[in-house]
Amino acid sequence: MTERIEQKVSVDFGNWQAYSILIVDDEAGMRSFLERALKPRCARVESAGSVEAATGQMSKLHFDLIVLDISLPGKSGIEWLHELRSSGYGGDVVLITAFADIETAINALRGGASDFILKPFRVDQILNSIKRCFERARLARENYVLRRELAELGAEVDGLVGHSALIQQLRTLIKRIAPMPSTVLLQGESGTGKEVTARALHQMSNRAQRPFVPVNCAAISAELIESELFGHVKGAFTGATESRNGLFFYAHGGTLFLDEIADLPLAMQTKLLRALEERRIRPVGSEREVPVDVRIIAATNRDLAADVAAGRFRQDLFFRLAVVDVTIPSLRARKMDIPDLARHFMALFSAQLGVEPLPLTADVIARLEAYDWPGNVRELRNYVERSLILGDCLLHAPSAGTHKADPADDSTVPGGDLTLAMLEKQHILRTLERVGGNKSEAARRLGVSRKTLERKCAEWASDPAPAADPEEAALRVQ
Repeated sequence: MTERIEQKVSVDFGNWQAYSILIVDDEAGMRSFLERALKPRCARVESAGSVEAATGQMSKLHFDLIVLDISLPGKSGIEWLHELRSSGYGGDVVLITAFADIETAINALRGGASDFILKPFRVDQILNSIKRCFERARLARENYVLRRELAELGAEVDGLVGHSALIQQLRTLIKRIAPMPSTVLLQGESGTGKEVTARALHQMSNRAQRPFVPVNCAAISAELIESELFGHVKGAFTGATESRNGLFFYAHGGTLFLDEIADLPLAMQTKLLRALEERRIRPVGSEREVPVDVRIIAATNRDLAADVAAGRFRQDLFFRLAVVDVTIPSLRARKMDIPDLARHFMALFSAQLGVEPLPLTADVIARLEAYDWPGNVRELRNYVERSLILGDCLLHAPSAGTHKADPADDSTVPGGDLTLAMLEKQHILRTLERVGGNKSEAARRLGVSRKTLERKCAEWASDPAPAADPEEAALRVQ
């Protein structure tokens, strides 16, 4: 059988250099046959002659796939397969055997085998089987990443638009550091475009074809953050009814973006530092470590050095993250980019919303440039989108001296005393007037349910303040 290794395999089996395989077979000739076929293609290939030896290998190394013989001395391959799945192993298992019937094959597949191959087999048979397994794993990772990206789509904007000296310097810096494997720390005010910068670093790196996985450290509870990042095995804690891979797993070969890193609990900071230093993680409840190949980009809107001085952030982790420290400039520091950004967002959202773009007159641009934009690029983005939705916000373009009472509150529309709630109310009232008070038709045009519209009307009707205008008064008597 070993002569078949020399046969030319005509199928393109792709790049498997990120994967590791464990061969478990009591026949030395079969182990040698498979090793010779797989070692030139994979990152690591190990072999064992029994379940006991294989268990020892897995206690020290992580394997993405196991090629497992059914007939083994002591414990059979199918028995060990059941144990593997019960203990939380999520990798693929390809069973091979010289003696099998339909019932054995069915039991194997029910037990969690990814494929079932009869001996003797050709090289391309086993390679095709492994290829299908790796392709499924790749698609599963990509689907997971895409779902996360879709969930975050609303927050993604092109904050690197502009021609100011500051933004040009930032672009030059990104191009220089993107190909490097070093960890990057992005610092800047909220809304300046730190995630956009992280994505640009990823896209310009040699990891661009691998996943970019963003995670907001402030949005995950301290109790769940370790499981979210490292994964967990079944039964690791209350509610862990099945094993689950962490975000390090889904970012394998790519980039993990840790936003709001300053909010990471101190205990988790220690474990993250160890993962960065050793390039290995331990899923919650597991006894074995898993090697990881992930580039870390971290971001914060806080003064991380001050947090270190105050004892809120580990100094050693700070130095490990800030191998390259990049500060994203505020929008008020690069006001000459405001016209470019406004035009960019106007084109983007008019296409997305299917409405005509609003005119960005010289007066409107001047007023936009005179405003301080405490919410930075995100606030400008929201303002342009809101203007397109409501149709006339640009008539109230911000002027010098107008500002938010609370920079963290994004509900105030720049300029005058109008708030988003007030503009929403005006828009709903005008829509109701156009349809003669028909709430079902108004709800359809507004893109909300009638129940939502009625709830808002009820809230306004119960407001003890007098009606501000005839339209509002007319609504209250309906």
